[in-house]
Amino acid sequence: MVFTGWPAPTGKHLSLATPFPGDRPLLLSSGARLGPVQVAYETYGRLDDARGNAVFVCHALTGDSHPARHHADDTPGWWETMVGPGRPVDTRRYFVICANVVGGCAGTTGPWATGPDGAPYGEAFPEVTVADMVGVHRALLAGLGIRRLRAVVGGSLGGMQTLEWLLRHPQDADGFAVVAGTARQSADNLAWNAVARHAIRGSAAVAAGPVREAGLRAGLGTARMIAHLTYLSEQSLHRKFGRAPRKGGTRTHPSSLVQGDFAVESYLEHQADKFLRRFDPRSYLQLIGAMDHFDAFAAPDRLADAAAPPAVLLYSFASDRLFGPEHSDHIKTELAARGLTARHERDETSDIGHDAFLLDVPGFLATADRFLKDLDLRAGARRDDLVTS
Repeated sequence: MVFTGWPAPTGKHLSLATPFPGDRPLLLSSGARLGPVQVAYETYGRLDDARGNAVFVCHALTGDSHPARHHADDTPGWWETMVGPGRPVDTRRYFVICANVVGGCAGTTGPWATGPDGAPYGEAFPEVTVADMVGVHRALLAGLGIRRLRAVVGGSLGGMQTLEWLLRHPQDADGFAVVAGTARQSADNLAWNAVARHAIRGSAAVAAGPVREAGLRAGLGTARMIAHLTYLSEQSLHRKFGRAPRKGGTRTHPSSLVQGDFAVESYLEHQADKFLRRFDPRSYLQLIGAMDHFDAFAAPDRLADAAAPPAVLLYSFASDRLFGPEHSDHIKTELAARGLTARHERDETSDIGHDAFLLDVPGFLATADRFLKDLDLRAGARRDDLVTS
């Protein structure tokens, strides 16, 4: 059985661009060339006459180009608390762009896409990095005629992209907000991803055809369960589930995984089953590999010059056992060593864990809102200076 690829999503709000056609391929960090490269993206709001009110939202590991609803009847997005009318990234005030990353499976070129031989790339898809993701997004913006952003905002893997963007191209935006992010994976982070990789590859080992495909899918379900344990804190798991038995004592959904006796097991099984319906195991391997190899400050002098230093917000959550406050402290110290001041805000109110950045945490959302409004004021003052000079 030939791998048929992951179906790219379609929707009336999804747009597609090809910033790197076949005759002008993308040069990846690895030295490999990839083309054509298609990018799936969505936009919200209106670009103002000065083309200066654009905000780019970078998605996390399993996100996509749909952070929020476009209207009341639309499918909910993954960052409804942050993006939308009256939210910090206010779609009445900003022109918002969000794009699926290269290597993903939500419309942007990845392992699901057709390769040079006419068949899907599958496991032959070249290795991508966080820098490659940023390069593709910048090419998308160039095609849209946007030269400068009001802000780049992202959490988790999206925070890695935001940090990479800041270091390579600080002149691209007035401000950068790195939320629940890191400059590099810790040994603990690497270990969790090693187990996830083993679950996926081990389940498909020494197999081919449909057996291998079934193994990859089963392994991805297990990997998703592992990841959820890092996204939630011990306190939140205890509060939500404790030692409660599975509801009704029986299965409540058609899980393909082993059914456990406890409610927390049922929750993990449910999360795994949902994930299998929307994600490609090969993309998952690509993206966790990009996260593992990301090391923002590996070069001691790494920070491009900018005529006007951008504002930088780092936001962390004390209950986050994946990228806790110490990760943001590290970023702040490294940026300061390069002459750039960053503001680090730490939330102590939520016990949710890493996923707090996706949820309604009032202090966090208020901080993000103030940060963006301050950028608006700075941009307005800059325009006034230009008019009067």
